[in-house]
Amino acid sequence: MSRWPTVKARDLLAALERIGWTVIRSQGGSHRVLARPGWRNHSFSHHDGVEIGPKMLARIAKRTGLTPGDL
Repeated sequence: MSRWPTVKARDLLAALERIGWTVIRSQGGSHRVLARPGWRNHSFSHHDGVEIGPKMLARIAKRTGLTPGDL
């Protein structure tokens, strides 16, 4: 079993903001660019109501420092 759950994109964005990511640019709709000191910018392009599965969460976690406990 995967250690990552399935979450809504809005909940994932809120978790990223709690660990220090901020939206620096929003291009309307689902595309946002996030920044955090010491990390490369991350492009977040998911509609708020879409469910994000364990595989995608693992990929996002590698690039953002997110852990399952942050959700």
